[in-house]
Amino acid sequence: MNKKIGVFVCHCGINIASNVDINELIKYSSNLNNVVISKDYKYMCSDNGANLIKDSIKKYKLNSVVIACCSPRMHENTFRGVVEDGGVNAFNLEIANVREQCSWAHDDKKRSTEKAKALVRGAVAKARLLESLNTSKISVNPNALVIGGGISGIQASLDLAEKGFKVYLVERKPSIGGRMAQLDKTFPTLDCSGCILTPKMMEVANNHNIDLITYSEIKNIDGNIGNYKVKIRKKPRYINLDKCTGCGDCVDACRLKDRISNEFDMGLGKRSAVYIPFPQAIPMKCTIDGKNCLMIKHGKCGKGPLCVEACEANAIDFSQKEEILEIEVGAIVVATGYDLLDPSKVYEYGYSQYKDVITSMEMERLISSSGPTSGEILCPSNNKIPKSITFILCVGSRDETSCTWCCRIGCMSALKQIYLIKEKFGNKIEINISYTDIRSFGKGYEEFYRKIRGENTNFFRGKPSDVRKTQDQLKMDIFDTTTNKLFEIKTDLVVLVPEIIPKTDSDDFSRILHISQSSDGFFLEAHPKLRPMDTFTAGIFLAGCCQGPKDIQDSVSQASGAAGRAANILSKKELEAEPQIAYVDVDTCSGCSMCISICEYNAIDLIEEKGKKQAKVTEALCKGCGACVGACPSGAMQQLGFKDKQMISMVEETV
Repeated sequence: MNKKIGVFVCHCGINIASNVDINELIKYSSNLNNVVISKDYKYMCSDNGANLIKDSIKKYKLNSVVIACCSPRMHENTFRGVVEDGGVNAFNLEIANVREQCSWAHDDKKRSTEKAKALVRGAVAKARLLESLNTSKISVNPNALVIGGGISGIQASLDLAEKGFKVYLVERKPSIGGRMAQLDKTFPTLDCSGCILTPKMMEVANNHNIDLITYSEIKNIDGNIGNYKVKIRKKPRYINLDKCTGCGDCVDACRLKDRISNEFDMGLGKRSAVYIPFPQAIPMKCTIDGKNCLMIKHGKCGKGPLCVEACEANAIDFSQKEEILEIEVGAIVVATGYDLLDPSKVYEYGYSQYKDVITSMEMERLISSSGPTSGEILCPSNNKIPKSITFILCVGSRDETSCTWCCRIGCMSALKQIYLIKEKFGNKIEINISYTDIRSFGKGYEEFYRKIRGENTNFFRGKPSDVRKTQDQLKMDIFDTTTNKLFEIKTDLVVLVPEIIPKTDSDDFSRILHISQSSDGFFLEAHPKLRPMDTFTAGIFLAGCCQGPKDIQDSVSQASGAAGRAANILSKKELEAEPQIAYVDVDTCSGCSMCISICEYNAIDLIEEKGKKQAKVTEALCKGCGACVGACPSGAMQQLGFKDKQMISMVEETV
């Protein structure tokens, strides 16, 4: 087929035009083989630019199009639609990235223009060999999976359920609620955290469209957008949930009552081996801790387990085993949350050395009326009310040696706790706050900060050198960069505000999900501006702090957005499958299975046909990553739209 190629160069305002000579690039590209028209426009992605492309396709009878513009991540799908409207197959389009790779990368206009010429030359070379591809249809399973039962997962589940979709909400802990359940109040309005969260948790429990699967973890995910097959590992609670009434009699009867560190109270309180995580837990059912229960660990508990005797409902079942549940869904929302940096890693602040150095989350549990001290703020070392409390912000954050990012909630959470302390004790407790910068970016945050600043609180702009023990107090030195003075502070209680970090198992979980991570370890969105909820794996969306640090408001907003994006898929009976996938040249394939070992999506199988072993690609599972193509020693594995001959021609012309 004789190729008629049109080249269209975008100015991108001045983003490209400021550092690439557009006229010279147009003149150069018009002389390339098979190029019949070369045009430019200030904004090629605008309506006028799109019409220019479509009109040119019809006028010059083009059958391939090259657009020199920004990254294909930005507008490739947009331009595919444009060329298809003009009458050219969407996959006879090639984009030369002359913005990120030329104009933005170089400040020498002449060299940048020469590089742009090379990229366009290579794109035209590939366009000569491009072939029309047709999309296939795949059916869509209308069910959704939400991973994580914090406020983001709860909001996403409710939004999807309200739209009529079946939702599987999977939470690894015995109850949903996440970090928000541990908070006493929320900033800046000081609403009761439980008063906001508990009704939503109840909605989840009572919604017939939501199947709540707690105390469970995702084991494996296979399939593709519209048809994901998920295996869930359901851990044994040793409690029959259908019989358990949540009365708590077994909790009180347990021989290990108040002898096991309570993780919900950040280790400040104690619980039994059989427990309900917190008073508003959903489901309101007991769980037996298999790691500590004497009956499960040793096969005996005194003369007999007291919990069994106390349970009138006969709900305790020590014979329970781990189960593997298998479900099928069309879309997935990931809302796995975050962890907090272990402050003991910042050794100079003495978290692992002194009992009276605690974290802001531990302070939350002390402030909470349902916490280990029933709302009394006491020093852990002597159970006395402190006369002085010092908050240290940005512990481990905005630091080149550990976490370079801002946690976004640390400043405001500390200010909120200071307000609550002042509300209870007035000026009886001296409050100091050591900060790098006070970042109050949200609606109402700055007003809240100004209010605290006027409440007899000592602000020191600087980080302490270290925290030391002196008799019955803690001491630190802070150089205040605002006044250029060195202060020695003596205090009874130190509260560290640690950084938000990715979940400790996020590396492993990203491999299960087949999604990417950014350099900081959080899950990576497809585009920070245009597709902030999407991942690079179609049909999987992000919500909340698994994508990066956020406050509650932003987490809820993103959760609703992710639910909306998932609903766009689930509402359709069929989707168009991406055609740029791998295929096998059966005449060349030797059946070495190298491609099978490298495919992360289990999309390739080894079959025997006419006495010969050969690879076969399952089109529905292939994501078009190209890893198998690079690994194939015989060249039998190829990828549509990126065949060897197309890529080699492009490279030869570019260099």
